[in-house]
Amino acid sequence: MTMLRATHLATVKSAIYDLRWEEFHVKRPARIVAVRPCLTGVSMRSAEIIDISQGGATFIVSTTAGLPKHYYLNILGLAYRIGCAEVYRHKERIGVRFINLMDPDVLRRVVRTDFLVGNMEAIDARRAPTFRPQASAIGQLSK
Repeated sequence: MTMLRATHLATVKSAIYDLRWEEFHVKRPARIVAVRPCLTGVSMRSAEIIDISQGGATFIVSTTAGLPKHYYLNILGLAYRIGCAEVYRHKERIGVRFINLMDPDVLRRVVRTDFLVGNMEAIDARRAPTFRPQASAIGQLSK
């Protein structure tokens, strides 16, 4: 009787859930795209990816209310939707595994873009005017 309720897929082990991949700390904006119940529409909400690897990601959302366990992750700047299965949810922090492994070239683009954007912010910060004491203030300090 138990065999009738089980399928051949229930006993198949997938390596995607057992392997660990190198994680990259990024700060990338993304969108979560979820299909509403009974296929009545699509809901979207903003997210910020904080960790990403070839097999999964961690991101932060403003609220998890009404968010299903399976959805698509759309990284802004890329024309891809990545199917996700939620692994954990703690307040606004969510960890997911990707349904299919992320292509290494796509992962490289995500990490590289974040690195380049981060460097531009550092360059802009270096160009910002810094505090320089006036000559009269320096003379008063030496007295």
